[in-house]
Amino acid sequence: MTNAMRNPDAKHKDFGALIGLIPANPRFLPSDIDMVYERNGCFLFGEWKRNGEALGGGQRILLRKLAMQPRTVVLLIVGDTDNGMNVDELYYIDPSEKDPVLLGGGIETLKATISEWYEAANKVNR
Repeated sequence: MTNAMRNPDAKHKDFGALIGLIPANPRFLPSDIDMVYERNGCFLFGEWKRNGEALGGGQRILLRKLAMQPRTVVLLIVGDTDNGMNVDELYYIDPSEKDPVLLGGGIETLKATISEWYEAANKVNR
């Protein structure tokens, strides 16, 4: 399988230097997003978590608030890309629901979801 990362040497960012930047909220730190698409002003975000890796409270809030934005879809993907792309579970972040909505599992479910999003976004007039 080809490595499609634009920068395969990219490392996780260390935001430690920003701890305490906001004195009233010293734990306020950036979050990273693992996957993002844009088409005609429509966005699809994907956050990857390894099996058993918890979604933090702040990140849960961020993803839900992001999902509330117009023309925005947010997915939570449980799996990894260590040896190919493995998708154990795929969730949709529905801003009206407390918990993410399970869409299914497997790479084909992820591909179909992305393709469906693209087709809908492709019909949107900017």
